[in-house]
Amino acid sequence: MIGLPTYAERTRFGTWDVDSAVLPLSYVDMTARAGGQPVLLPPTGTPGPQLLERLDGLVLTGGADIDPARYGAPPHSETRATRPDRDESEFALFELARAAGIPVLAICRGLQLVNVALGGTLLQHLPDVLGHTGHSGGPGSFSVTTIRTVAGSTVADIAGAEVQAHCHHHQAIDTLASGLTATAHATDGTIEAAETSGGPFLVGVQWHPEANATDHRLMRALVEQAALYGKER
Repeated sequence: MIGLPTYAERTRFGTWDVDSAVLPLSYVDMTARAGGQPVLLPPTGTPGPQLLERLDGLVLTGGADIDPARYGAPPHSETRATRPDRDESEFALFELARAAGIPVLAICRGLQLVNVALGGTLLQHLPDVLGHTGHSGGPGSFSVTTIRTVAGSTVADIAGAEVQAHCHHHQAIDTLASGLTATAHATDGTIEAAETSGGPFLVGVQWHPEANATDHRLMRALVEQAALYGKER
């Protein structure tokens, strides 16, 4: 049972135009193809520990920028449309998951959330630092970025030495949180993956593995860890 946080967004379908809890189907498909049972989690306030009793794994999904106040920074002019409801729900979900020892895969915003939750900070607008927009793709699209992993890391063991990664992000890790190790980088030096060296499975990637329908290795690794967790608890 793999938890997938959703977004609260205005959504149009059929003859309806209503507020909805939504998530790209690619996340659901990736989870199912890797052998997991997707469980969609709407942002409905602070979750209780009883929710985590029903889950074997957690994916922190991509989406909107995190409120910079959570890492003590004023908002950049390009930090827009934050989602306080998601922040409240998902920071609490991550804290509960870590306390329970639940395996976690963090994707894009998810990696940034993990870094902030553990005491790190973010670069709010990469083009200001790098001088290019190569990580962001166009509206509603992904750029393909060459990522090199650190030999001996969990992400390298799963995804190999080099990944042609689907990216859509304008923010990234600045100060790496204590307890995390950077285990993949883009050729411009941007941190593209981080993980813990001990304790429950925790791997975060800045790219979007769900955008590659032919490669489910990261999700399969999470599902394998979730199956072990489910048997042991």
